[in-house]
Amino acid sequence: MRYLGLDLGTKTLGVAITDRSGILSSPLKTIRFPFENYNEAAKLLKEIIDEYNIKTVALGLPLNMDGSKGFASERSLNFKKILEDEFGLEVELIDERLTSIQAHSILSDNGKKEIEHKKNVDAVAATLILETYLKKKGM
Repeated sequence: MRYLGLDLGTKTLGVAITDRSGILSSPLKTIRFPFENYNEAAKLLKEIIDEYNIKTVALGLPLNMDGSKGFASERSLNFKKILEDEFGLEVELIDERLTSIQAHSILSDNGKKEIEHKKNVDAVAATLILETYLKKKGM
């Protein structure tokens, strides 16, 4: 069984996927969509869900540093509802604090120039979200 990890922004959706065994995760792609058009983002994601027969996704939940929910959290909670209601997916919310910072660090450590970060950072952040989910599950 494969799982997806998702890092939702206002114009991009970073997507990571596990291997067939559901143990190893890697960046898949970054989906770009019109500003705050989450129905379009879901539609584009549906192609991946169908292609890989996905039943469960780990969706990043952006919390404030004190652990409280803010405006960005509402975006993820609404997207979770779309994925559950329209696609019948199981959606696990994962605290994504600092994943973008970690993703930039990983890209820098691997010799990527700062200008290349923009196209890769969301998918790398999604991978970190997915890895957190897998650890939580004991995989």
